[in-house]
Amino acid sequence: MSDPRGVQIALPSWVDEVVDWNRPYPDARDKVRLVIGLARENVLRDTGGPFGAAVFERDTGRLVSVGTNSVTRLQSSTLHAEIVALLLAQRRLESYTLRMPGRPEDEIATSCDPCAMCLGAVLGSGVRRLVAAASRDDAARIGFEEGPVFPESFRYLEERGIEVVRGILREEAREVFDLYRERGGEIYNG
Repeated sequence: MSDPRGVQIALPSWVDEVVDWNRPYPDARDKVRLVIGLARENVLRDTGGPFGAAVFERDTGRLVSVGTNSVTRLQSSTLHAEIVALLLAQRRLESYTLRMPGRPEDEIATSCDPCAMCLGAVLGSGVRRLVAAASRDDAARIGFEEGPVFPESFRYLEERGIEVVRGILREEAREVFDLYRERGGEIYNG
């Protein structure tokens, strides 16, 4: 049994091989390509589910953090890619919020519409924009349960000042789901 007094969260060792931390990601397609690439590598290297996410400075495209789905690797149902990316961004910036005075606005890009838990995390994180690739239905098609996520869920974010952009490179993201299914990936919440 593990020590109950703490948890360590770390990205898979391969992340620095595939992420260019110094390059700007100027538009939504660049950002989504990165997170789809993270999801694909996570599947190919057997380090987690078919999901990736990253936090960027919205205007400059500077990469702040990345996240890969780490549910099975780190044995925690809460370690979805969005949660990992937000945790690491806040750690890097030494702040519980990404909405700090004098700091550029941040956005999160995800390889799939966030589940109910991750939507809540996005709302509380301080990001000002959510960009997603695949849909909730795409994840459900291979057996993932995304929880109570409805069109109203995204409107709720928008009403609170978070811009929502969905369906960017959706087909590319769906291919990662197909790869996960073909490789016999575990459906850990279905």
